[in-house]
Amino acid sequence: MAIIATEKVKLLVALLTLQLCFAGYHIVSRLALNIGVSQVVYPVYRNLIALVLLSPFAYVLEKNQRPPLTFSLLVQFFLLALLGITANQGFYLLGLYYASPTFASAMQNSVPAITFILALALRLEEANITRRDGLAKVLGTIASVGGATVITLYKGPPLLHLQMDQTQGDTLDVDQSTKAQNWTWGCIYLLGHCLSWAGWIVFQAPVVKKYPAKLTLTSFTCFFGLIQFLIIAAFAEDDFENWKIQSLEELSIILYAGIIASGVVISLQTWCIQKGGPVFVAVFQPVQTILVAFMAVLILGDQLYSGGLIGAIFIVLGLYLVLWGKNNEKKVTKSSSLTNPLLKAEEENKEIDAAPKDIP
Repeated sequence: MAIIATEKVKLLVALLTLQLCFAGYHIVSRLALNIGVSQVVYPVYRNLIALVLLSPFAYVLEKNQRPPLTFSLLVQFFLLALLGITANQGFYLLGLYYASPTFASAMQNSVPAITFILALALRLEEANITRRDGLAKVLGTIASVGGATVITLYKGPPLLHLQMDQTQGDTLDVDQSTKAQNWTWGCIYLLGHCLSWAGWIVFQAPVVKKYPAKLTLTSFTCFFGLIQFLIIAAFAEDDFENWKIQSLEELSIILYAGIIASGVVISLQTWCIQKGGPVFVAVFQPVQTILVAFMAVLILGDQLYSGGLIGAIFIVLGLYLVLWGKNNEKKVTKSSSLTNPLLKAEEENKEIDAAPKDIP
């Protein structure tokens, strides 16, 4: 019993650490934008560091597991990078520039619901509303989309009336002193970030079936994402000065994004999923939003708004309904598969499709 309790404590600590690492990424990304780091240069350095970290492990650990590469697979890796790296990170940074880390984190809670909608449209998922699990998935999706809509269209009055020192404000947010936030566009960009993330998850499922060496797959995705950002940089970032790391703060931010947000997070998330399962790990996602909210107020001096709080509540409620529906659907399917060998084989294939994916 003591060993089991110790393992649960380890898992709990690991999950909280994982969410803290995610929360830290939201904050350091906003800091990067505040001190003037280019929105193109930042992801280039991040993916370069991630590639350097991941590729040696992929080469050594999966040396005998990699299927042969084909042109078709390379095209699919390129498309995965386009969705999961380039569009995902690009929309995220644009949204973060106009909105705030708190609402970026809140919007990310809608990814499971958006993934369900895409999978439903592609007939990879089913929603039997005559059963409680099917109804929960549908209602959860509606709640999540409704919450994201509230955040986008209704900012609302501030919840905290913060008086920030002028010097501190100028230091923390250089660009925002001369340019007002365009909240709606920020939320629209964040919605694009969530859509591209969800599309990447759905598209990755069949690719993982063909190429199960996940570390190598992630390395290829980082490589093509890096190439795509470099192509964008060739047109969008021609000032060589923006490529120079100007300060220790800027170096620390870039290293955090590459080492912690990519390398450590992927490893820690994989371990947590192996120990607790994907649903249990996903349940802790809203903890990240709470951590980001506190950190954004304390470190960035960000303001909290009532519209964001209302939208976040709906999104979190939708997240739990979708997760509850998926979990109960799996139990019902497994129970049925015990008496039907065909259903058992189908359930095993679904579990492969639903295997946890690394977050870009």
